[in-house]
Amino acid sequence: MVVGISLMKFSAIFLPTIVLSASLWAKKPVYDLVVYGGTSGAVAAAVQARHMGKSVVIVSPDTHLGGLSSGGLGWTDTGNKAVIGGVSREFYHRVWCHYQRNDAWRWQRKTEYGNKGQGTKAIDGEQRTMWIFEPHVAESVFDAWVKELNIPVHRDEWLDRNPETGITKKGARIHSIRMLSGKTFEGRMFIDATYEGDLMATAGVGYHVGRESKDYYGEHWNGIQTGVLHHRHHFGAVSKPISPYRIPGDPDSGVLPGISTAAPGVYGAEDKRIQAYCFRMCLTNHPENRIPFEKPEGYDSEQYELLLRIFDAGWRETFRKFDPIPNRKTDTNNHGPFSTDHIGFNYAYPEGSYEERKAIIQQHANYQKGLMYCIANDPRVPEEVRNKMASFGLSKDEFTDNGGWPHQIYVRESRRMIGSHVMTENELLKRRPTPQSVGMGSYAMDSHNVQRYITPEGFVQNEGDIGVSTRGPYEISYGSLTPKKEQCENLLVPVCVSSSHIAFGSIRMEPVFMILGQSAATAAMMCLDSDQLAVQDLPYKQLRSRLLEDGQVLEMASQVQSSPGTLKGIVVDDLQAHHSSGWKSSRAIHPFHKIGYQHDGNTGNGRYWAQFKTALSPGVHEVRMTYTANPNRATNVPVEIHHRFGIARIKVNQQEAPAIDGFASSLGSYEFNESGMVVIDNEGTDGHVIIDAVQWIRK
Repeated sequence: MVVGISLMKFSAIFLPTIVLSASLWAKKPVYDLVVYGGTSGAVAAAVQARHMGKSVVIVSPDTHLGGLSSGGLGWTDTGNKAVIGGVSREFYHRVWCHYQRNDAWRWQRKTEYGNKGQGTKAIDGEQRTMWIFEPHVAESVFDAWVKELNIPVHRDEWLDRNPETGITKKGARIHSIRMLSGKTFEGRMFIDATYEGDLMATAGVGYHVGRESKDYYGEHWNGIQTGVLHHRHHFGAVSKPISPYRIPGDPDSGVLPGISTAAPGVYGAEDKRIQAYCFRMCLTNHPENRIPFEKPEGYDSEQYELLLRIFDAGWRETFRKFDPIPNRKTDTNNHGPFSTDHIGFNYAYPEGSYEERKAIIQQHANYQKGLMYCIANDPRVPEEVRNKMASFGLSKDEFTDNGGWPHQIYVRESRRMIGSHVMTENELLKRRPTPQSVGMGSYAMDSHNVQRYITPEGFVQNEGDIGVSTRGPYEISYGSLTPKKEQCENLLVPVCVSSSHIAFGSIRMEPVFMILGQSAATAAMMCLDSDQLAVQDLPYKQLRSRLLEDGQVLEMASQVQSSPGTLKGIVVDDLQAHHSSGWKSSRAIHPFHKIGYQHDGNTGNGRYWAQFKTALSPGVHEVRMTYTANPNRATNVPVEIHHRFGIARIKVNQQEAPAIDGFASSLGSYEFNESGMVVIDNEGTDGHVIIDAVQWIRK
């Protein structure tokens, strides 16, 4: 789920810029970490750096933070949610918190929304996460997060991609980067979190564009995929073959727009083509919030003749990917043989200049706006389809500075680094082990179509669409985030990761980019603490320990319930508790209840609290508290037990192993009416405070 460049924000790039004098920048700071990019992965990296007490700056070519997570992809491609931890899970928790407010449901009652998500429920009350959301909500979460942590953000800043002027290196280390505005940013460590990999490329790091052959890495699903028809995004899903010619069956009449006359290539061979892009539109059928589809400038109905022929053949799946998000809106994605993907018109994007990318983006916007106008207005569209589409439109309250149109294009694939380790389908399918896991992915290996061509029989067909299960979650190697050492020693790349085309088809999901952004920042800051160690030389054992402590899931074993047997009585897990923001998820030390526990990071004295509340049958109950003991824990954790006759206040030493099965500690027995509450906070504590679960056992 990769995104790219705003239509709007290009306007300033090509105007004359005022270069600030050297004196104004003479006292510019030297940051511990410079993050280039405005994606969700960029924000996650910056958040983690601040959690580790370091100075960090986000330098973003984007005006809006969050990449595609705030650019229209609200129907999150999660895969197995159990492997989404750390900062990534915290984002979806913050989204959940927003939708607990009554004023979040302006155009629809919460009870009317339902709870459908990607293979599971959208709103997970037990886990306190929400996976489906509106674009403006995601952006507000990202903006509030960086403000909360005092992370400086420089928006609309574009890297000078000339290696001679845009980047200063000392040996194999980046010293500073320069923007087209003339601003420079000096740092000790750098992260490229863009969807295009511009910093990586400018720094001289090796990369690949296009599909490798299936034999290059010993894969099955890489290379040209002629004859492979997955999903329903091909013309084989139509009841009869479709002619590619202006006059059906007459090659002399010429081909319709969007169809290549070149041979598609040999099955399994490499090529330089990349999977198609589109915009993830946020549409609504609420009359008060709807902007009707307008005819775009230069509209040409012939661009959509193929779609009209598909309709004539009886195809009726137009609305299959109008996925519902809150407030009567959709995340609208490509579906079918002819849809929002502008197949074959993005090949020049990865290596294109900013001006060339701008033209490609505008072409995609015109195509997609014209498509919506055609379906809603052309009398040749079946009436039931036309009328339903006309009831939809862009949402007035989304992308308000861009007329309701997304400011991000869905760049599903661009450059991919060739780093210390290359992730391939062999690791994703568990044919061979993955070294040094720094996170997990789980979505299917998913490539959209790459080209539209004419078959030997004289019909139109799409090629490149792949959907192959990874047969469960898989590990992602630290080496896929690091360049080769001789190319750069202080740069990590958590978005344009080192992977093959087909492996990237799974890794490229927004939750994974946040996972890898956190892991990249963790590694960068640990290298900084080790006398600016090269990122390739960081001892993995140390990195692994910190990642686990900060809630990352590194292998399947970390998912399983760690409790020793079934807990008695009424149990409230930390994910069910009402608590302040800022707690950090972890699975580093066993045992714990369900999928993990949370800790305060030994920070925020007095600002962290958690309320464990439950209904009870009247009577005496023993109250127990579970936690994982460790020498870095607090010896004086304040705990309040709210019972029938008042509040009991005690201190718990979490360095000592709990007395009950090494897992739970008794807080005493108390008489309760019809409810009970335990409150834990971190005021005046002398170490990490752990929250895991609270039990009430009736006597």
